Amino acid sequence: MKALFPATARPLIEPHLPQSLDVSWFANHDEANAMVGEAEIAWVDQMRPEWTAATIARGVKLKWLSTIYAGVDSFPIDDLKARGTILTNGAGINAIAVAEYTVMGMLAAAKRFDEVVRIADRKEWPGDAPGKIELFETTALIVGMGTIGQLIADRLAAFGVRVTGVTRSGRDGTLTPDAWGAKLGEFDWVILAAPSTDATKTMIGAKELAAMKPGAWLVNIARGDMVDQEALIAALKTGRLGGAFLDTVTPEPLPADDPLWSAPNVIHSMHLSGRSQTKMFLRAGTLFLENLQAYMAGKPMKNVVDFDAGY
Repeated sequence: MKALFPATARPLIEPHLPQSLDVSWFANHDEANAMVGEAEIAWVDQMRPEWTAATIARGVKLKWLSTIYAGVDSFPIDDLKARGTILTNGAGINAIAVAEYTVMGMLAAAKRFDEVVRIADRKEWPGDAPGKIELFETTALIVGMGTIGQLIADRLAAFGVRVTGVTRSGRDGTLTPDAWGAKLGEFDWVILAAPSTDATKTMIGAKELAAMKPGAWLVNIARGDMVDQEALIAALKTGRLGGAFLDTVTPEPLPADDPLWSAPNVIHSMHLSGRSQTKMFLRAGTLFLENLQAYMAGKPMKNVVDFDAGY
């Protein structure tokens, strides 16, 4: 059984691989492309999403593809589905780090710590605080109560934030996708934590922004394409919204001349939330080995992507 894995993962997983695997290790994009054609099992994540997608397209014999990433919107899903390839993602690997980053962003927004840092850079000593919001007794809508969304909710509960979630099924008292829009005006924080699918494209547009509570903040730790950025800039310029904490934008990297950089009351974190940890690769390796054992034994695997749902 032929397999292809990244050379960077070799020290982590090689000691635990079964001898029946015929393993190749790639160190760059060209090597991955050259070797993936014969592989039944592959983990081919690379620095650029388009590189990974190009390699996957060549994996015509793949039966199982593993990825460290939770979002698979850049993958050739139709090809994988047509081939009958199992795709497992990295949902949960970055969940703790992203949840902590979300709370950090909300605290920074509430206290306008971005302004505090700039004041300190200017060596000034202000007579008043630039941000005076307390998280206590505020309300938050979390669109996407998966692993990350639930971890965010758990952490916000400790601050006394009243949280309402959104799920496809409406389980556990959450709102369904057709119900949350009408309630936007009730929340001080609107947090996007849903997976990227066709249904989530520009889910926050001019209509939704106009429906939000005056002074509310938009927090996006999901995907940039979930927000109509032109509409967001327009809404921010009116001063009606409190602001936006954006870990994700579109495109990425955001061009230096993009007006979103200078839009009022925006805090950017350049998609660093999932990278703000030291355990990502270790957790990815552990998950991969668990799934490898299940695959070899013909047992159910973790984090299998539903191609129709998109996650």
